[in-house]
Amino acid sequence: MITLENVTLTFPDGTQRITAVDNVTLHGANGKVTGITGPSGSGKSSILAVAATLIRPDSGRVLIGNGNAAVDAATLSRSEATELRRDHIGIVFQQSNLLPALSAREQLQVMAELGGSGKARRRDRVRAKVDELLDAVGMLEHANKRPSQLSGGQRQRVAIARGLVHDPEVLLVDEPTSALDQEKGAEIMDLIARLTHERDTATLLVTHDLIHSDALDELVTVVDGRISETK
Repeated sequence: MITLENVTLTFPDGTQRITAVDNVTLHGANGKVTGITGPSGSGKSSILAVAATLIRPDSGRVLIGNGNAAVDAATLSRSEATELRRDHIGIVFQQSNLLPALSAREQLQVMAELGGSGKARRRDRVRAKVDELLDAVGMLEHANKRPSQLSGGQRQRVAIARGLVHDPEVLLVDEPTSALDQEKGAEIMDLIARLTHERDTATLLVTHDLIHSDALDELVTVVDGRISETK
């Protein structure tokens, strides 16, 4: 699971500092999709960046894991945070960011072979794991296609599979439907919800599109860097 506890994040703005995240406490539970919504500039993406250990907050804790085994990512060095992110956090960006020269299968294989901390696998095991994930997102029959041969929704499915390649405890998703039509967006949201429940992952998902909110287990609204409402 993941918990942001009294997190504040500021950025320099000329001679002053602006507050992007203002004393936010947010909990993402195992097996649940927690949506984060709000107007543009409200701090949604900053919250996700802190949760991803990409930015260290000014204050507060970012707890990854359960109970006494939880690690406060806000106290880690840059290299320690990178290792934690690589082994325990899956990230799906707003754009799929797939490598143009690689097939869908190869996108995942590259990530799988980057695993450390005892997660290195033999090539045949990597292939089996990759194909299992591509099958889970409905892309196994397109495994040998490159991004230019895939639709936007298909590329997003590959990106989701790539984010799950290390069996992360936490999955962070940024605006997964922004470039998709309503039908494809609904398919992607339902897919994320299904995989979250099946894999017992704690998923935080930033979205401005509440038409797909039925796929969320919880919805948090952020305004001016603060949580204004939770449903």
